[in-house]
Amino acid sequence: MSQVKTGRYIHYKGNEYIVIGVAQHSETAEKLVVYQPQYGEKALWVRPMDMFLENVTIEGQTVPRFKYIGD
Repeated sequence: MSQVKTGRYIHYKGNEYIVIGVAQHSETAEKLVVYQPQYGEKALWVRPMDMFLENVTIEGQTVPRFKYIGD
């Protein structure tokens, strides 16, 4: 499984996020990416690592759900 770097990411819909790190669910040991949107309230969110790293198909083109853009 790929590791998720901390830093700035862009979502395929265009918004930017900062990944804080990776947490582990206390009951299932599932890896969760902890991230913060760079808009709105900027509350912390988590998403399963597999979902964070997956590709999505938009208008026939496969792209990463979140793309790393730097520190």
